[in-house]
Amino acid sequence: MNTVVYAGLTDLFADIGTLQIVLFLLGLALLFVEIFIPGFGIAGGSGILLLIVGILMTAQTPLQAVVMILILLLLLSLLLFAILHSAKKGKLSKKLILKSASKREDGYSSTSDHSALLGKDGIALSLLRPAGIGEFDGQRLDVVSEGRFIEPGTKIRIVETAGSRIVVKPIE
Repeated sequence: MNTVVYAGLTDLFADIGTLQIVLFLLGLALLFVEIFIPGFGIAGGSGILLLIVGILMTAQTPLQAVVMILILLLLLSLLLFAILHSAKKGKLSKKLILKSASKREDGYSSTSDHSALLGKDGIALSLLRPAGIGEFDGQRLDVVSEGRFIEPGTKIRIVETAGSRIVVKPIE
């Protein structure tokens, strides 16, 4: 039995032609492209398709096709394990993993903080329907009314701030 399997494997690898080798290598290359440059599965799907076509062109029997698929899965698993190990602890981790962070304590902020303006009075410079421009202590700001239109020249008060959103209401 062992000699039959060995003979089958040697026949399998002896029958691999240049086209099959090119299909295998191109399929593997496309799988690696998909790993490092995600593209909606186009490269990975094409790579898998090329590997399957290469296996079907090479295998002479269903048993050979199954053996080739198992060998291919084993090699891909080992390669994926090596890549993941390198990504966690090896040279690849230095390129893939961000070591620093942009913290608010270090002066980084994605939006300006307008909470100090809460309660300030100003004037609507444009029609607020509901968004527009208001002036507070000589500073022009983009503001949003609480829902109703506010005419230009109306006195307004800042009642809420959330990130860059400044909510105002008319002063009665």
